Amino acid sequence: MNTDTTIDYRNHNLLRKAGIEALTDALGPVGMACFIRQFDKGGGDYTAEREKLLVGATMDDIFEEIKRRKKTK
Repeated sequence: MNTDTTIDYRNHNLLRKAGIEALTDALGPVGMACFIRQFDKGGGDYTAEREKLLVGATMDDIFEEIKRRKKTK
């Protein structure tokens, strides 16, 4: 990518192209692809799943679970 060129950050297509070029230059094509795959939108309903997971949990419960998990690392 030509770093002397000013990018119009409001133009999402040009911004995306410049970003992909920068990642490819820095990481190579395979590294760029691996990096991009980390940002998958995923699926499901995070809010509904969180509600089920945390039903009845108090802040004290959550803090204790965090402490427990830190000890097992």
